[in-house]
Amino acid sequence: MTLLFVFDMDDVLYDYDWRARMAELTEITGHDLHELRRRWWISGLEWKAEAGDPSDPDEYLARVAGVIGAEISREEWVRIRSEATNARPAALDAVRRAAELGQVALLTNNGILIHHHLHEVAAELVPIMGRENLHASAFFGARKPDPVVFERVLAHYGAAATDTFFADDLVENVAGAASIGITGHLYVDEASLLAAIEAFAAEARAA
Repeated sequence: MTLLFVFDMDDVLYDYDWRARMAELTEITGHDLHELRRRWWISGLEWKAEAGDPSDPDEYLARVAGVIGAEISREEWVRIRSEATNARPAALDAVRRAAELGQVALLTNNGILIHHHLHEVAAELVPIMGRENLHASAFFGARKPDPVVFERVLAHYGAAATDTFFADDLVENVAGAASIGITGHLYVDEASLLAAIEAFAAEARAA
């Protein structure tokens, strides 16, 4: 039996300063914060992208540019996202402990472009998880909390739901995982995350 531990990125393993990200994008585009967010995020286009539409990173960036009316290079898009994403050391320590107990992976609601660059956005996770285990939801063609994305994660790893642990800061995402039998943990702080990892592993060993 190999246990699988899956973690959300933003506001769990990393602090995500979306205001800093938007500030850079507003400067590039000339739109104020509300207009910028209305065009791409509030419109629902980012949600579609997080669910895998589009499935090509260059197409993703082309759609963004068309909607916001400004060309942004792939390197610049990734740099801006990376600079707004800052690791939480104690949370990463909890992931290191999970890696001693089983397989660890990342699952973040993000488009396919960021999927291909998570080794830069979440560089601290590469030596812990391995680049190949850093996933954006777009890679699986569905986004949290849709149970489909969790089913596809399980299939990808050949894992059983009963042997899988998932941590997220959003109730609906934890519920989505729990709906197919995954043990869900609602992130509050690093100490409770570590305790939940230990408890899950102990219960699995005792079963």
